Amino acid sequence: MAELTGIESKLFTSRDFRLENGQSLPVLELAYEAYGTLSPERDNAILIVHGYTSSHHAAGRNAPGKQGRGVAEGAAGWFDGLIGPGKAVDTNRYFVVSVNALGSAHGSTGPNCKDPRTGKPYGPTFPEITMRDIVAAEKLLVDSLGLTGLVAVIGPSMGGFQSFQWAASYPGFMKAIVPSVTAPRSPGGLDRLETLQKRLASDPNWNGGWYYDNGGIARTLEELRFETLMNYGQNEILAETMPDPKAREAAIRANAKAWSQIYDGHSMVTLRRAIGSFDITADYAKLKTAKVLYVQSPSDKLFDIALSPGYVSDMRKAGIDVTYVELPTNKGHMASHADAALWAPILGAFLKRLS
Repeated sequence: MAELTGIESKLFTSRDFRLENGQSLPVLELAYEAYGTLSPERDNAILIVHGYTSSHHAAGRNAPGKQGRGVAEGAAGWFDGLIGPGKAVDTNRYFVVSVNALGSAHGSTGPNCKDPRTGKPYGPTFPEITMRDIVAAEKLLVDSLGLTGLVAVIGPSMGGFQSFQWAASYPGFMKAIVPSVTAPRSPGGLDRLETLQKRLASDPNWNGGWYYDNGGIARTLEELRFETLMNYGQNEILAETMPDPKAREAAIRANAKAWSQIYDGHSMVTLRRAIGSFDITADYAKLKTAKVLYVQSPSDKLFDIALSPGYVSDMRKAGIDVTYVELPTNKGHMASHADAALWAPILGAFLKRLS
């Protein structure tokens, strides 16, 4: 299959974005990438939304120097196994937009961005946001591209939360959603947030949260990232090509170190808080206009697979057309992209049926 190349990170800008809590952001910026060509009828668009600390670089390889903040030059996108010419999300057929979430640290407005009212990074003053705010910001981007509807919204983990929220916030706007390694409600709340906040504040450079001119908190971020990668399936992914456990650990530590130089601790807190309050199980009636392809990983340590059949049953009782898939994988929370080949034919056939 041909590969996507020459991809450029782009930036959408809006003014005075009002949040659910009544506060406003003077400037809203969302980083995004686009693949494929929009049809004359503007009816072939798919939106890709990412997981917790990921980026909008979902497919292909960026043109030299055109990658988004924190994206390694020449790196393939995190959903590259599914998006591209002839792939499940076929860019010969679909116009695909991948967006970086509000509050993230990869180019969209977030805590590490400059507050135009002070000239300093928002840092700990960045306002609380919800999954509804994140999706409302993405809707502005979609509208700016002249899209009057979407074929589907697709995303793993927190991207699955966004997919569900899109269907609840804008019923009828998309034909389908494809949430993977996720659930229609958060798996954890305040305890996870408090633990994260304590870990970050334990860094000697914390400085009341104003660490930007104080050397940063890369050491603590690196520790957190290493633990996350180990827990979410990265060791199992590398085991296929790297049999030595010590070599795998060294590779994962190197990955964590590189990530820690880029990401922002306050973005972790901001998005964790939005994740912790997410729950659309009372809004199933709004989802009835969208078909759902729900993909889960039995080896996922974050989302309990035992809860999934209950979610699916409740959705069907509410009149939602849901297709449920469990992947035979040991890749844990990273399964939907690491083992993309296991469900690519299912996704491709699902999307084709929509049109």
